[in-house]
Amino acid sequence: MAQNESVHEYRVVGMTCAHCVASVTEEVTELAGGQSVSVDLAGGLLTVVGASVTEDQVRGAVEEAGYHLAG
Repeated sequence: MAQNESVHEYRVVGMTCAHCVASVTEEVTELAGGQSVSVDLAGGLLTVVGASVTEDQVRGAVEEAGYHLAG
């Protein structure tokens, strides 16, 4: 990770399968401009590295995929 990159983690509620992970990953990757995006199904954790996106933007992308952020 480069010095100016940041790591943002979010809890995603409602994911139950690999298709859920793929949907969230696709939506957030489009938003993040191809930056590093990973989704952990077991922990319900979405990690976005290096992208300059706001929590509201991530929330919108996750909702577009059919899920929502905790909190």
